[in-house]
Amino acid sequence: MADEVRLLDLDGLQGLIDVLGARGYAVMGPTIRDGAIVHAPVHTIDDLPRGWGDEQDAAHYRLRRRDDDAIFGYAAGAQSPKPLVFPAEELIWRGRRTGEEFTVNEAGPDGPDGVDDRAGAASAAPYALLGVRSCDLHALAIHDVVLLGRDHTDVRYAARRAGAFVVAVTCSSPGGTCFCASMGTGPHPEAGYDLALTELLDGGPHRFLVEIGTPRGAEVLAAVPTSAAPAADVQAADDVTAWSVAHMGRTLATQGLKEVLYANAESPRWDDVASRCLACTNCTLVCPTCFCTSVEDVADLTGDVAERRRVWDSCFAEDFSFIHGGSIRPEIRSRYRQWITHKLAAWVDQFGMSGCVGCGRCITWCPAAIDITAEAAALRWTAQPAVGKS
Repeated sequence: MADEVRLLDLDGLQGLIDVLGARGYAVMGPTIRDGAIVHAPVHTIDDLPRGWGDEQDAAHYRLRRRDDDAIFGYAAGAQSPKPLVFPAEELIWRGRRTGEEFTVNEAGPDGPDGVDDRAGAASAAPYALLGVRSCDLHALAIHDVVLLGRDHTDVRYAARRAGAFVVAVTCSSPGGTCFCASMGTGPHPEAGYDLALTELLDGGPHRFLVEIGTPRGAEVLAAVPTSAAPAADVQAADDVTAWSVAHMGRTLATQGLKEVLYANAESPRWDDVASRCLACTNCTLVCPTCFCTSVEDVADLTGDVAERRRVWDSCFAEDFSFIHGGSIRPEIRSRYRQWITHKLAAWVDQFGMSGCVGCGRCITWCPAAIDITAEAAALRWTAQPAVGKS
C-alpha cells in the first residue's frame, strides 16, 4: 500500500495527533529535553522540535537552530524507540509474604509513564510512535526476529509491538555519524510502518507527503484532512531522499565484512582500540538493536516484599561474561572484539542479517570518539589475511 500517497499540512499533522489520541494511543514523538531530542508524550505540534536541528560527530552532539521551521529536521535522536517497546528496566513479578504465605503476581507491560507497578495489570494504552526513522524501523524489525521469532517469545515485547502504531519519517538531515545508506536501511522508510511522512520545505507551504503502509494506517488517515499529492510533490519527496543519501556523514564497506572480522580475531588493532575504550557501555545503551539483559532480585527492608526486574545489560561489562571462576572476557580488547564481531559478523550467522542499522549513535555518544566504521575499515587493512580488500 506504500504507493498510496496523500498530502498533509501542519493542521493535518495536528489532526493526525488528535485522531491517534482519540483512538486510545499514547502518542510518543521527538521532543527537546536536557539539550537533546528524545521521545516523550506529544499532544500538539508545539511539543515537536520545530526549527531545531542537530550537529553530530564522534563524541559530539549539539542542538542548533535551523533557518526554517522543519519539524523533523534533525538526524537520529539520542534514543531510538527501543526503550518504549523494550524498556531499560521492567518489573517481571512482585511477591508479598503474609504470615506463612508468599504470593507472587506477574506484572503487565509498562505504561507510557514508566514501570507499571500494578502486578498482573493488563497492557496500558498502546503507543503511537511518531517520527520513527528508517534505520530505527529496521532495528524494530531486527527485534521482531530476535524477541518474537525464536522458540521463546518475549511476551511483554510482543504486547507492546502488537499494539503500536508507527508513523515513520524520511530523514532529510543526516548527521555526521549517519551511515544508513551503506547498510541499506534508509534514509527513506520502505516497510514496517502504518504511515510514512516526508517533510517538504521547498519554498511552498509547509507540508508532508504521506505514504500509507497498512490498512490500519489508511483507516486513521481517512479521519484526517488531507489532499491529493501532485506529481511535483512526489518528485520533491524523492529528491529529499536522494539528497540525504548523498550527504551521509559516514560510510561502511560491508562486502566481505563478516570474513574480515573472523580473520582478524588476533589483530593488534584490538589492543589499539582497547587503549581508548572506557568500557562505559554507552554504545550498547544507545544502540537500537542491542538486546542483552540481566535479572535483578531485590527485597524491601522488612523482607516481606520481593521483586524481580529485568534490566538492560552490556557485553562491555566485565561481569557480563562471568561464569564459575571469573569473567571469560576480563580485558577490554576482548569485549570490544566481541561487540563489533557479533554486531557485524556473528549476527549474520545467528539471525540472517547485520546487527547494525547505520544510525551512528554509538559513534556520537562514545566519549572516546571511537568510530565503528573506522575500526572496521582499519581491520580490513591490517596485516592479517587479505580478506575482502578491494
